[in-house]
Amino acid sequence: MKAPRATMPRLGLGTWRMGENAPARAEEIAALTLGLDLGAPMIDTAEMYGDGGAEEIVGRAIAGRRDDVYLVTKVLPGNASYKGTIAACERSLKRLRTDRVDLYLLHWPGHHPLGETLRAFVELRRRELVVDYGVSNFDIDEMRHAVGLPGGEGVASNQILYNLQRRGVERKLLPWCVEEGVPIMAYSPLDQGRLVVRPALRDVAMRHGVSPYQIAIAWTLVHDGIVSIPKATRREHVRDNVAAGRILLDEDDLAALDRAYPVPKRDMPLETA
Repeated sequence: MKAPRATMPRLGLGTWRMGENAPARAEEIAALTLGLDLGAPMIDTAEMYGDGGAEEIVGRAIAGRRDDVYLVTKVLPGNASYKGTIAACERSLKRLRTDRVDLYLLHWPGHHPLGETLRAFVELRRRELVVDYGVSNFDIDEMRHAVGLPGGEGVASNQILYNLQRRGVERKLLPWCVEEGVPIMAYSPLDQGRLVVRPALRDVAMRHGVSPYQIAIAWTLVHDGIVSIPKATRREHVRDNVAAGRILLDEDDLAALDRAYPVPKRDMPLETA
């Protein structure tokens, strides 16, 4: 596999559900700006979020500091034909007010032949509209198929749902990606607010003097080859999320969390949000 040409930061800022409510836009822009100020230089967005509204918010948040940001966006599967992918990328760039994205992903597998999408990705990289490209929500069989296609050797990341409660990927997909050198982007590290705070998680948090949710984010960053992109629309949550990236969990912490949130004992399909 080809290593990403741009260094992917360990912790980023998610934007799902941003751009959907006009009165909230100023606060959303402020949250992203604060995250950048605090040292989380990656922003993840998609043309789907807010029907392009999230990309517009990101464009405003990164104005004047584009070179300091690692920017990720995604093409919808319904747009992922060869011509459709190129057109979608050009629309995203306009909304983002930039000349390039650092990582361009196929949001999930769709009906267009993946070979067409990869060919478009290669062309976008040739035009220097994208630095790297990859996929999202691809299970192990889909990843094996992708890397075997022309252009598949350039797949530089797989963005998947991964958190303490959703550890099925540790059985096959995660080891395969690590072996092949494909970084994992863990979205929804707090399981979209559904994370069950078990006593072990609360105990670990108390030992570190932080919240259980910060420990959950820190846990996703323990493993090599994984970056985390928690979303926060409120500035106080942004501060907590960025601070989570500085928490160091020890072997006792990890063992306690493994007992409380075990890896499934059987293989299971990739879960999505």
